[in-house]
Amino acid sequence: MDTSRVDAQTVELMLRITGQNLSQKDITPLLIFLANLVTVLLGVIFVDGTVAESEKQRLLAILYRFSLPESDLRRVTHLMIKGIKEHQVHQQINDLLTIASPLSNSERLLLISFGYEISTVDGEMDSREKKYLQIFAQKLDINPQHLVVVESVFTHNTDVEITAVNEVSFLLNPSRFQNLDTIFVKEAGNILKILPVKPEHKTTKQPQNINYKKLKSLQSYHQQLNNYFYQILQIIEECQKQEFLPQTLIEEASEVSQKLQSHQFRLAVIGEFSQGKSTLLNTLLGEEIQPVREIPCSGTVTVLKYGTQKRVICRYKDGRQEEISCDQYQLKATISEDAAIGCLSDELGHSEIAEIVFEHPGLELCSSGVEIIDSPGLNEHPDRTAITQRLLKDTDAAIFLTNASRSFTQGERDLLLDIKTQLNDGQENEPANNLFVVGNFIDLVRSDKGREQVKQRIERFVLGENPIVTGHNRVHLISAQATLDAILQGSENEYLQSFQNFTQSLEEFLTLESGRVKIKHSANQVNRIIQKFVDSLSQAEKTLDGKIKLSDSEKQDILERIGEASGRDIKIRMLVSNLTELVYDKATKYSDDWRKELDNKMANKSKSWYSEHNPVFSRDKLIKDYTNQFIRDLSKEIDDWANQILKDKIFKTVFSYLDAKVAYELDAIQGDFKRLDQQVNTSFSERINLSITGIKDDFMGLGSIGGGLGIGGALAAGLVVFTGIGFIAVVVASVAAAIAGSLGLGMLDLDGVRNQIKLKVCDIGFKKLNESRDEFDKKLKEIITTVLNNRIESASKIIEQAIALYENLLEQQEKAHEATLEQREAEKQLIFHKRQELEKVQNDLEVLLSQCSV
Repeated sequence: MDTSRVDAQTVELMLRITGQNLSQKDITPLLIFLANLVTVLLGVIFVDGTVAESEKQRLLAILYRFSLPESDLRRVTHLMIKGIKEHQVHQQINDLLTIASPLSNSERLLLISFGYEISTVDGEMDSREKKYLQIFAQKLDINPQHLVVVESVFTHNTDVEITAVNEVSFLLNPSRFQNLDTIFVKEAGNILKILPVKPEHKTTKQPQNINYKKLKSLQSYHQQLNNYFYQILQIIEECQKQEFLPQTLIEEASEVSQKLQSHQFRLAVIGEFSQGKSTLLNTLLGEEIQPVREIPCSGTVTVLKYGTQKRVICRYKDGRQEEISCDQYQLKATISEDAAIGCLSDELGHSEIAEIVFEHPGLELCSSGVEIIDSPGLNEHPDRTAITQRLLKDTDAAIFLTNASRSFTQGERDLLLDIKTQLNDGQENEPANNLFVVGNFIDLVRSDKGREQVKQRIERFVLGENPIVTGHNRVHLISAQATLDAILQGSENEYLQSFQNFTQSLEEFLTLESGRVKIKHSANQVNRIIQKFVDSLSQAEKTLDGKIKLSDSEKQDILERIGEASGRDIKIRMLVSNLTELVYDKATKYSDDWRKELDNKMANKSKSWYSEHNPVFSRDKLIKDYTNQFIRDLSKEIDDWANQILKDKIFKTVFSYLDAKVAYELDAIQGDFKRLDQQVNTSFSERINLSITGIKDDFMGLGSIGGGLGIGGALAAGLVVFTGIGFIAVVVASVAAAIAGSLGLGMLDLDGVRNQIKLKVCDIGFKKLNESRDEFDKKLKEIITTVLNNRIESASKIIEQAIALYENLLEQQEKAHEATLEQREAEKQLIFHKRQELEKVQNDLEVLLSQCSV
């Protein structure tokens, strides 16, 4: 709908129709369409001079689809009926043209279909009604052949041109109506379902899948790496039984093995409702797995992954999980139609499901080593911050899906910025290398010029002055449905080719930019385990040869070193406990100051809140928009406070102090090891260095253990605790009740009403925030505790390994002392054979890694 065509003449006509003093910005797309709809419906039922009771009932039934009972919009609808009858707008050509001028061709075709629906309410169409609709359609420049197709839907005439049916299908594609209310999407979809002729592409070809050769090849390399390490793990386990190795080495090796076995690329698909995410997933997978309908559908996070058999696991927020049938999956994975048309936020907030895991053996992409995370639509989700943070945790790449036939909504712009920050571990100023922005429904843009303009518009935002994404081929235009049709029919079309270009870009990123890094990282982990293993075998061999022999005093010294190392770990943990209380006290003082300023900050932010809804005609939707913007801005304020105060001001100082203390204790242990190495010919200091190197490799340096803390996002997600179940509905009801006495349909100062609603939303929001103070403080303490404990986790592991090295040396000394010569020789032979086995696996591993790097 082209609202720029709403001029002074349109406003004056709407004033006459409704009896309300409206400004140009009060004339919303829904209001314009309703005025046109009332006009055409009244024109049909009055043209034959009689109004049947069935026509009255159908008139109200059609109009009531667009509003809720007792809503302001329902009351405005009745005012329109009265005003259009009184001014006979349905008979005035100039009025018809004025009120219909903003409508698109698709909207005009949908409008005329309602006229045909009411004209056939008695089973037959009166000739005068048919003539009126033809004249009306002619004035609206509706193609006569399209009119025949729409008429045939209700008269069941099958004598229509297939070309015209295809054109009507194109114009009434539900995706064209997503800028309007969800009911338009539903109604357009309903008409498409009953078109007289549906074009069928008859083919005897088998469905074709998109091939992911590079991913499969990389997956094969990783599987071979896993197999080689499994052989190493078996050798380690056999040697550990002979006490050749410290216990921590087998634990560390098992942890690496588990990571290798669970290796998957994680691909998140994110976007607002009704952008075609489910269809995109089905197209990526080459099978109709995800439930699809025209109106919003996906209601929960769904994980699609490879499994040896088809099964569905439902995981609940309280920790329960159960295996469910595929039919149950279709139900649990979707929101109800009523919620899709009404208040999405409430049903989403009430959901008890954390995620649904769908395992399938035959999905090409998943069997190539990719795990797909499908998000619910996030534009109206009350837990958007928490969900995006959870979705993007350990994600290799994210796909953001938008509607190519229209501009980005403000919600999409905000969501894209949020995704970019999450992918960059909280860094707001850096573009994301692993974010793909995909414009769907490009088939709705027919001209090459139009498609080029769409691409330029998207690239201007995501690659412009402050880029959101970086990297080669990160923006793509597709038609998921047209591609899926081609795949399932085994045919070729232009959309399949453009989709293959997209998947090729995605595959190249996962394999070349992300996959090889993962392989290299895994190989480094494996090599560190091997080096520690070799060092441990050498120590065991030297002990058996008598080259490492401890005196009683040296044994006693080692026992004392074990006690000291254990004491150092306790000292670090006690320090963290004290620092946790200190940080919490500081944070609560800062939060008190922050709260004092928050009212004014949010009041200023509320001045920029925007909604296309009218405070008289669609007040509930206006309140809902303002409430969502309150939640968004409050989350941003919490996020900023957490990053600027908690992270940059408090944690930065505390980390510097804590890291210095931890480094001091680790240096002391390393100094003890160096002295022991010199005394008894061990290599403990080198083995501890391997552990520290591994930590640096995993966390980008020992000084940044914890890497991207994500404190801001975690805090915002956790502290806006009151925005969950039913919060938006509560605010809508509370605000509506609070201002009910001061609002009326004839109220003149609509801007004043908007400001009043904004103030009420802020008042109620702050009241809920204050009521949640205990939850706020509890979550704050929990985050501080987690962050500080994570900070020292690696240091504790190093100390644990140090103690295990000491203990293993004492065990080997005791065992060698008690063993006979024959037993020692047998163990040396065993070490020799295990070293040979290890060398063979190492050689195979080096060949594999050289092939992978080619």
